[in-house]
Amino acid sequence: MKRRNGFHDYRSRCIYMITLAVEGRRPVLGELRGPDKSHVETWIKPTPLSEQVLRCWREIPTHYPKVKAMEIQLMPDHIHGILFVTEQVPYHLGQVVNGFKIGCNAAARELSGITLWEEGYHDRILSHEGQLVTMVRYLHDNPRRLWLKRHHPEFFTVQHEVRIGNTRVAVAGNRFLLDYPIKVAVQCSRSINSEEAIAREVSRYLALARDGAMLVSACISPCEKAVMRAAFDAEVKEIVLLENGFSPMWKPGGKQFDACARVQSLFVAPWSYHSDCKTITRTQCLQLNELAKEIATILPQHDSPVQANGLHNRDHAG
Repeated sequence: MKRRNGFHDYRSRCIYMITLAVEGRRPVLGELRGPDKSHVETWIKPTPLSEQVLRCWREIPTHYPKVKAMEIQLMPDHIHGILFVTEQVPYHLGQVVNGFKIGCNAAARELSGITLWEEGYHDRILSHEGQLVTMVRYLHDNPRRLWLKRHHPEFFTVQHEVRIGNTRVAVAGNRFLLDYPIKVAVQCSRSINSEEAIAREVSRYLALARDGAMLVSACISPCEKAVMRAAFDAEVKEIVLLENGFSPMWKPGGKQFDACARVQSLFVAPWSYHSDCKTITRTQCLQLNELAKEIATILPQHDSPVQANGLHNRDHAG
């Protein structure tokens, strides 16, 4: 679980996000729960052991006065925390983390007779403006994300060998959007490049979406990208075609994750993943545009989950 930046001085003033995993990934730190009936989000029910982990975290500045324990998020089988080394120190960050682990392991042996943490830890250096706010939000959103993934795994995993006409593709997201009753292919010429002209196209397609249409596009031209970006921000249901396939470790992140959770988006990749930095060819552009048109003509299947779950309703929140 180790991740170190060989060019960074881990004794310097800096903010870090730390991740520690429980040995064997045993869920001994809490029970994952969804929102309760009063809509209060009680995602993690702590255990006596996790209470001791929180105590050890709060005590870090007692042992290392120049280190501020800023945030911590319990998960059933791991934790995320943010540490702020407030000035240059004579010890490595690893010494701070190891001291915390020793305290937790002592409590774990006393309570349960177990060693709590696996070897090592993962760190992320937060050195850019805005990273801290983003990471705090990400850290505290983790339980909700895990709950959603456990209850709706189909919306967060890649499904291969999905047939669209004669084409086999990989998809991720709400696969049932393929059966959405009203779909419009978003295809805009590259000649549409003025701000005014692009704004008109954005307004036109968003009006179609408000009238119940779902948008389908490969997002090739600047205008197409602007339309689909605006649709995404407006939480319009959409299918996005990708030139590159899904990597073996692909998972939706950030706003993409929330779009999948809202069953708002489907990502379609007709080709395999590649790690090359290459420009999309004209032939590929034409193929993606033809596939977008074909998807837009797919008729709903009888008693499809889209209709059964009410996903055809443009006001459905997902």
